[in-house]
Amino acid sequence: MILGDTLLRQPTRLLPLLAGVAAVSAVAAVLFGGVTLGLADVAAVFGDWVGLVESDPVDPAAQAVLEVIRVPRVLLACCVGATLGVGGAVMQALFRNPLADPSLIGVSAGAAAAVAVTIVLTEVAGTLLPLPRAWQMPVAAFLGGLVTTAAVYALAQGNGRTSVAGMLLAGIALNAVASAVVGLMSYLSDDQQLRQLSMWSMGSLGSAAPGTLTPALTLMLVSTLGGVLLWRPLNLMLLGEAEAFHLGVAVDRLKAVAVVLVAIGVGASVAAAGPVAFVGLVAPHLVRLLGGSDHRLVLPGAALLGSAMVCLADLVARTVVLPAEMPVGLVLAGVGGPFFVGLLIVARRRGDWA
Repeated sequence: MILGDTLLRQPTRLLPLLAGVAAVSAVAAVLFGGVTLGLADVAAVFGDWVGLVESDPVDPAAQAVLEVIRVPRVLLACCVGATLGVGGAVMQALFRNPLADPSLIGVSAGAAAAVAVTIVLTEVAGTLLPLPRAWQMPVAAFLGGLVTTAAVYALAQGNGRTSVAGMLLAGIALNAVASAVVGLMSYLSDDQQLRQLSMWSMGSLGSAAPGTLTPALTLMLVSTLGGVLLWRPLNLMLLGEAEAFHLGVAVDRLKAVAVVLVAIGVGASVAAAGPVAFVGLVAPHLVRLLGGSDHRLVLPGAALLGSAMVCLADLVARTVVLPAEMPVGLVLAGVGGPFFVGLLIVARRRGDWA
């Protein structure tokens, strides 16, 4: 891979490249959709927002599309992609396995089950979580993801070490339990709740709206920034837990902090956009292929690439079947599934199957 070899020799080029890809993806997602906007209209609206336009009138239609639909949706897509990318990179470093992913070990499933309960059992959720409605789903998703992650980690422990095989098997089991909870909530739901559950469970950014995203975006921002700041101990964890401990890493505390941060971010993203799969697997893996395993590059690189992936997937979802709209989760699963199969084939050929 010529590009990968070049970036491995000069990895500092990777982040500017990924930042450019993310920026172009976000701009394309803002411009194109059911209604195509011109750069001049977008610039005029943004200029009006910051007080730079005083004479030329702003197109009210373009302003409405940007304010109500495009900007909140693209902002949510960027945050979801960045959060899942960083969460996947953290989990892969923590378990020292490139196939680890929040969705594979039950984080997303636990968060999804908690959100499904919140949607259907509204009164129960209000009693257990006496919070404003906008905060109930993100907090419930965080708690669901945290519980399943802690359970997976506990079940994977043996002889003082974490078994990757045990982690994946525990994740499969808890995914099944969480799926059963979601199925039960679907069975108990009324027509309106069932529609909401169906669209949400396939992954959708359609709920993005001004004034409703602050809780989820706040939690995702905390998770993403916190994960990026863990680059130094995660680099040492690549040497092994014993070596990292002797180099001054508080391994147990690092695991606890990392698990909580991932649960916060994945829970918030699941609450806002549904279970969006494979971003946490694909983004960090591609960054490592292009720039090496240094987490000073992997973590921010996974955030940028994850943002670009979700923005482009949402753009495809909004434009490929006009005037209808596909769930963004279906687009990402259609791309991420074959990529994951490819990873398994490569791992088997290298002898890393176990």
